[in-house]
Amino acid sequence: MADTTEKKKKVREPKEVVVVKNTYDYQRMKLDRLMRNPEKPVQLPERPKEKKAVPDTPDFVRNVMGSSAGAGSGEFHVYRHIRRREYARQKHIQIMSEKDKKDEDFRQKLENNQRQAEERTAKKRAKRLKKKELMKAMGKKQKKDASRPSQQETSSSSETSDTEDEPEEDPKDKPEDKPEGKPEDKYEDKSEGKPEDKSEDKNCTPNTTEIQ
Repeated sequence: MADTTEKKKKVREPKEVVVVKNTYDYQRMKLDRLMRNPEKPVQLPERPKEKKAVPDTPDFVRNVMGSSAGAGSGEFHVYRHIRRREYARQKHIQIMSEKDKKDEDFRQKLENNQRQAEERTAKKRAKRLKKKELMKAMGKKQKKDASRPSQQETSSSSETSDTEDEPEEDPKDKPEDKPEGKPEDKYEDKSEGKPEDKSEDKNCTPNTTEIQ
């Protein structure tokens, strides 16, 4: 008896009172409840199967009783059942036709959206490729423009090196340029005047031998 009383007297853990204020709190409460016993298998609900509105009624009814058939007799209930099934069959056919129409419209809408998206992406792709080609052409042009001044610098540096390698000429080796015109006349005048002066001096000097 003592064991049974001990089993019955189980101490329950105090549960925290959770006040659900929004959907976040509600979802957190559910997750906490699931995580208390993670080994418990989760039962996922299966998708409900589509039920036919009238499973027993055929698509085509050959013999249809009229409204006056069996009126006032025991066969009238048969007419009511047949009429109910026929109405259900027609309603099911109408619902299925509307569903097929909606599915077809949705499929066409998806195809149109996909085609428009592909056209937009094709335009953007063509634009992007064109821009990339232009950027490549600009890069090549800039490289060419950058290589030209470098070539000019190399040519100018080679020219300067050639000029530096040439030996400098001494000013002594260079022939002096004689002055033209006036300097030659001066030299001629001096040479012409000197002999005349000498002859005059000779005549003026006394003859010492004769005086003696």
